Amino acid sequence: MKVLMFNTQPYELETFAKIADELNVQIDHTTEALTIDNVDKTKDYDAITIQQHGDLEGEDLYKRLAENGIKQISLRSTGYEIIDLDLADKYNLKVTNVPGYSPRSVSELVLADTMALLRRLKDYSKREERNDFSWTGGQAREIHNLTVGVIGAGTIGSASARIFRALGARVLAYDPVQRTDLADTVEYVDVNYLLSESDVVTMHTPLTPEMDHFMNFERFKKMKNDAIFINASRGGVVDTDALVAALESGEIGAAGIDVFDGEAGITSVDLGDKGYDNDNLKALIAMDNVIVTPHIAFFTDVAVHNMALFSVRDAIKIANGQKALYQVN
Repeated sequence: MKVLMFNTQPYELETFAKIADELNVQIDHTTEALTIDNVDKTKDYDAITIQQHGDLEGEDLYKRLAENGIKQISLRSTGYEIIDLDLADKYNLKVTNVPGYSPRSVSELVLADTMALLRRLKDYSKREERNDFSWTGGQAREIHNLTVGVIGAGTIGSASARIFRALGARVLAYDPVQRTDLADTVEYVDVNYLLSESDVVTMHTPLTPEMDHFMNFERFKKMKNDAIFINASRGGVVDTDALVAALESGEIGAAGIDVFDGEAGITSVDLGDKGYDNDNLKALIAMDNVIVTPHIAFFTDVAVHNMALFSVRDAIKIANGQKALYQVN
C-alpha cells in the first residue's frame, strides 16, 4: 500500500515515519498542495491525504484523480469545505476528515485566549514596553462568575463546555442536537438568548452554507458590550468586517481569533518583509483587546499524530474497499 501525503509540514515528518511502520505502508510526501498542476503525482499511489486551506477547484482535478486510480480524498483536518462534494460524488471519490483528533487541543486554546483577555495580558505587555506599570483599567473578572456561551456543542464545543463548567462558569449551548451526555454541563438555549446572556461566546461549528458569516453585525450587537468573542472553528463563520466594526464601536469588549477570512497564504507561512494584504487582519492585530493566532488551535503533539494516523487509516480502508470511520459523503 502506497500513500501520498500532500502539503506536508516539517513537524509532520516524524509522525509519518512512525505511522508507516505501525500500519506497514509506504508513505511518501510532498510540500505542495494538491492542484490540477500536480495531480498526476498521484499515479502509482493507492491513496492520498491532504491538509490545505485553498479549495480543490475545477472538475478536471477530480476527474484526473479518478483516472489515476485514486478512490478517496482524506483530509488531515476537521473542516472539509475546501472539497466540492458534488464533484467528489460524481467521480466516486470518498471524502474523509478527522473530526476528533484532539478536542482538548482547541478547547485549551479557547481557554488560554479567554484568560489572557480577561486579565488584559496583551494590554499590560504593551504598557510595560512604555515603562508603564500602572494598574489603571486592568481589574479582571473571574471565570467562575461568568456565563460562557458555546455555539456548536459537538466534539470540540463540548470539550470547551466541560472545561469552562469545571472552572465554575455557567455554560449555555446553542446546537440543533442536544446531547444527553452534556445534561450536567450546559443549558441548551436559542442563539439570541445565548448572545445576550454570555460574558464569553465561543464558536465551534463547521462552515456550512447556513453558518457562512453567521456572526454578523446584528448578532454582535446582541452581545454584552464587555463580552469576549472567540473563534477557533472556521474563519468564514464570522463576517470579519462586522467583527472589526463591533470591536471599534464598543459593541463587544474583546476577541480571540485563531481563524479568519483570507487566511490561505498567511497562516503557517513566514511572510517576512513581503507582508500580507488583509486590512481586517492588520486592524485586529493592532488592537490591545484582540488576540490573533495563525490557526494553531489544533497544533499539539497529540492532535498532529492523530490527524495523520486517522486520515491514513481511512485512506487505506477505502483503497481496500472498506467503509471508512470518518466518511463525509
